[in-house]
Amino acid sequence: MLSNPPTLQPFNPSTQHHSINCNGKLVQLDTPKIMGILNLTPDSFSDGGKFNSEKSALKHAEKLLKEGAEIIDIGPQSTRPHAEFLSSKQEIERIGSIISQIKEEFPQALISLDTFYSETVTFGFNEGVDIINDISGGQFDPKMFDTAAETKLPYILMHVNPSYETMHDKIKFEDITLQVNRYFSKKTSELLEKGVKDIILDPGFGFGKTVEDQMKMIGETKYLGFDKFPLLIGISRKSFIYKPLGKSPMDINEETQKLHMKVLEQGARILRVHDVAEAAHTIRQFCEKNKKR
Repeated sequence: MLSNPPTLQPFNPSTQHHSINCNGKLVQLDTPKIMGILNLTPDSFSDGGKFNSEKSALKHAEKLLKEGAEIIDIGPQSTRPHAEFLSSKQEIERIGSIISQIKEEFPQALISLDTFYSETVTFGFNEGVDIINDISGGQFDPKMFDTAAETKLPYILMHVNPSYETMHDKIKFEDITLQVNRYFSKKTSELLEKGVKDIILDPGFGFGKTVEDQMKMIGETKYLGFDKFPLLIGISRKSFIYKPLGKSPMDINEETQKLHMKVLEQGARILRVHDVAEAAHTIRQFCEKNKKR
């Protein structure tokens, strides 16, 4: 833990002009982007088993893109509590040729790969992925940061507890925003030293945090990440929203979109979502509001 955490500065929309280099394609993030979730898993908490064949996965990727996603986030392994643990070899087998098929069918689509294995990243890079989405912050595989540097792909750095076994252990932090920023400061320094140039920050909603701390992060999104790196928010169908309401993950769209608007107003650049059409509508509303200011 750093003894002197970075000074918290609120998001300033007039100074934030983020972009990321995805395999030579410069992607501007002045307008927020949607990352559509494509789970290839049979056991994900809300859509497990729906898209774990290549035909159904390709069809769902098309739906996500038509509804407004610019990034497809491919997840070969569920990271919900008590999910089946897969090796990198099993992840690669599950992915098969879906990355190259999506690239061939939809060349304009950006693909991120949701994995904490460097070996899976190498496979995905050779298949054509554009972004690395590592929930572990390099903590589950010591080779991850080096591999990210070798690929030169943008790297999504998520805040999470330090091991696979403890990633869902609930911890009540004295100040969740300060803790997350300390973590981001340490990890971004390591990544930059390795040569990773494009870093996206994910505060890790749904991973080892209390409901109260997650709502605090929603309210303090503007202080996350020191306004230096683009911020990704992934709250889609998360239990900190639906459990206190006594609802199911599928029945909280209205509440989720209100929270999406809150984080967009505080500088979020990417929304990682299951329900793309609804998120696209929220982003359009956000952009319209900002035009009138």
